Amino acid sequence: MSIKDEVLKLTDKVSIIKHVSIFSEVPSEVIDEIAMVATQHTIPADSIIINKGDMDYALYVIIKGAVKVHDDRHTFNTFSDNDYFGEYALIDSSPRSATVTTLTPTTVLRLDQVHFNQIVETNKKITQGILKGLILRLRNYNVLQSELIKKGEEIQQQRDALEKQRKELEVLNSTKDKFFAIIAHDLRNPFSTVLGLSELLAREFENFDADRLKEFINQIYKYSNNTYNLLENLLQWSMVQTGRMPLRPKVVNVCDIVSENIELLRGNASNKGIDLKGPKEGEWYIYADVNMMTTVVRNLISNAIKFTEQGGVVEIKLEQDNRFVTVSISDTGVGISAADRNKLFMLDSNPTTIGTGQEKGTGLGLILCKEFVERNGGKIWVESNLGKGTTFHFTSPRIENR
Repeated sequence: MSIKDEVLKLTDKVSIIKHVSIFSEVPSEVIDEIAMVATQHTIPADSIIINKGDMDYALYVIIKGAVKVHDDRHTFNTFSDNDYFGEYALIDSSPRSATVTTLTPTTVLRLDQVHFNQIVETNKKITQGILKGLILRLRNYNVLQSELIKKGEEIQQQRDALEKQRKELEVLNSTKDKFFAIIAHDLRNPFSTVLGLSELLAREFENFDADRLKEFINQIYKYSNNTYNLLENLLQWSMVQTGRMPLRPKVVNVCDIVSENIELLRGNASNKGIDLKGPKEGEWYIYADVNMMTTVVRNLISNAIKFTEQGGVVEIKLEQDNRFVTVSISDTGVGISAADRNKLFMLDSNPTTIGTGQEKGTGLGLILCKEFVERNGGKIWVESNLGKGTTFHFTSPRIENR
């Protein structure tokens, strides 16, 4: 190590030593003694100040420059202007545990353990001052650690928020893809069929007999009705996605909602010779949004009719306990495979199946049902076996009629 001594004013040494945290509470007269025995050295770049294993017992304060603390494979830390290292060597005579090498030409102030011990022996105040300094340093460390923990928690919250936003974006992308798929295919196809049949009727009306005309008109009605139902679901779905459908719950007898939808869909059931059975009348009061519950009941009954063969049965039952009313819509239809049951109510993988009368759907109805049921504090699930029928159950919070 090449060392060149330079003259440094005592006041400058005092100022530098005061920056060392362990001396922050040491009396000024003692700081003056320490400054008088501390020596200044200038070391060229790439020079070793301390070698690992050295018996170098001294504190170094960097006046100007930079050093690194390292071993053969790893750099532990770097220090620059006003930093210090080796303070433990003032009271510990163990070999140095790492090497210190200058990164640039570096000027340091060196306090040797021998001189420090001499001051301690003649002035007991230094021990008390160092102890106070160490306590303050520990407090500052605890404050810093607390701030780091707080910052870590804030970073984790930001990560959680970003992850939530990422998942929301995935849902929005899936929603967008589903929306365009419906517009491009499920809306276009029935309109094309209706337009084609209407054009044929307008052009060739006189050439068809009454039975053929009735068949065309029934086809137009069926496709128009299916398209209307799809548009209604699509409108409600878009309102949910854009937050324009607020929840407006009130006390209502769910039996009334079921009865109204049975009457609405009885014609669909009659066209397929399906026996549509309603629940027993009674007090089945729930606290829910009537429009949302109506949509749920209508979609589930409509699906049951759609996937039930000619001459089958669709039945709606009501049950209740202390907390919930349970609505169950059962059919004797085609059933749902285990693989498809696991995909129901999922926008990105919701399966769509052609009904027994060639009715088509998009799967939006079940997604709306799940959204509306859960927003009203209930849950929805399905039980089914291929060829043996399906039962959809959903719950809604029960309330005493008053």
